[in-house]
Amino acid sequence: MIDDAIASLRDMFTPPFRAVLLKSLGLTLVLLFLLWLGLERLAIWATTGGAHWFVGAPWLKTAVEIAAGLGLFIGLIFLIAPVALLVGGFFLDELADHVEAKIYADGRRGRPVPALASMVLTLKFSGVALLVNLVAFALWLLPGVNALVFVFANAYLFGREYFQLAAMRFMPLDAARDLRRANRLTVFVAGLLIALFVATPVLNLLTPLFGVGLTARLYKRLAARSGV
Repeated sequence: MIDDAIASLRDMFTPPFRAVLLKSLGLTLVLLFLLWLGLERLAIWATTGGAHWFVGAPWLKTAVEIAAGLGLFIGLIFLIAPVALLVGGFFLDELADHVEAKIYADGRRGRPVPALASMVLTLKFSGVALLVNLVAFALWLLPGVNALVFVFANAYLFGREYFQLAAMRFMPLDAARDLRRANRLTVFVAGLLIALFVATPVLNLLTPLFGVGLTARLYKRLAARSGV
């Protein structure tokens, strides 16, 4: 697993990955910027449009402004995980094809996941990831608790999403689910590595490249072990 993670890190800066890196990073930044604008507008409304709430209590308005600014920054951190899941769905097949070219000596390639199926799964898990990270954000006043929710929930979500999409290049969805369930602990550990990657500032913007590289290699090992 560690060797797979190191190889995936190295892949991220190789020539075949650079074009995907720029597109993935660009889309991630655009989505985060749009989310920032939306949250900022909400914070402005809360402190200006809703200013009548603070009549006779200017200290309360000041407190809300400070909390809104802090919450805006922290909230964006927790939104990186679902955004990374969403972006990964757009570039999985292109990234997986580059990885498979390196790890299969016989030139084997998976088939692109049908666009509709890929986007439905991606949107589904992005929505779940958003919900989980909103819960973690709501618990940000409990540092130990929110850190555990953030890391372990995202470990499960990222491991499940990326592994299933990597496996679906070689098998139907039901078979991919069965393979994941039969190796749930291994897949969770892979997801844990991706979740820790997500928790690292700046590197978290590159999560799709690392996640696809890691789970494509993991699928190869688990499929060979299972004889599929």
